[in-house]
Amino acid sequence: MTTAPERTIDLYPTRGATEVTTPRQDPVVWSEPGAPGPIEPSDLAAYERDGFLAIDQLITPDEVEVYARELERLISDPAIRADERSIVEPKSQEIRSVFEVHKISEVFAGLVRDPRVVGRARQILGSDVYVHQSRINVKPGFGASGFYWHSDFETWHAEDGLPRMRTVSVSIALTENHDTNGGLMIMPGSHKTFLGCAGATPKDNYKKSLQMQDAGTPSDEALTRLAGEYGIRLFTGKPGSATWFDCNCMHGSGDNITPYPRSNVFIVFNSVENAAVEPFAAPVRRPEFIGARDFTPVR
Repeated sequence: MTTAPERTIDLYPTRGATEVTTPRQDPVVWSEPGAPGPIEPSDLAAYERDGFLAIDQLITPDEVEVYARELERLISDPAIRADERSIVEPKSQEIRSVFEVHKISEVFAGLVRDPRVVGRARQILGSDVYVHQSRINVKPGFGASGFYWHSDFETWHAEDGLPRMRTVSVSIALTENHDTNGGLMIMPGSHKTFLGCAGATPKDNYKKSLQMQDAGTPSDEALTRLAGEYGIRLFTGKPGSATWFDCNCMHGSGDNITPYPRSNVFIVFNSVENAAVEPFAAPVRRPEFIGARDFTPVR
């Protein structure tokens, strides 16, 4: 484990008295043109332009079964439910997310190390990578709540101390993503502008924000402007499909009021050259199971 460096200059101010916008100061694709990797040049260019890359089948149906069984095992385990890394729905008290699954489960640890997964992260970020965050998200039918519009980087910068936009997420579907069961929505191109949100960060904000976000939430006026400029893309796909997206994409998902469950595994890779420092706009760091302080590269 390495030690977090001291705070650096704040390129992306947020959580002040007013909402502010800042043009992106960082590349989207950090690797050199022509660098080897599993992503084709045309797809890498589309990722740079839109901020995301959808893959019809990242893992096979047989592999989906393995990961889906492991997800069910974890959420059915009373010890996992009692662990602070499990987040429950406020109303139903059903498990909503389980964090740090690559440390809880060797099955998901293997997925993190899979060249199809970590290889794409290295290619996008142009360096070795470590896991900033991993989790399984569970959206059973009939009322599982969504995730309101936000930029992940806004939170990771403000509350975890990630200095630069050199972080990428992948959401891998373990159930079918219909257009009705609370799928991921992204505003294409929104990753090119940072929206600094208004309002200070409460202490231990994560305890509330993981169930229902408040601090770090854009205003209705800003969301209306962004949606008017960029539009909204809804992602659907079969089990085993995946969506890679930049840390600064404005994204969210709706409630799932259908009978059809939606579950996915979510992995966040950060460059080892972008290690977290002290938070830029929060009184204390979030726990390590949400924002890692172990910067050991994935091997």
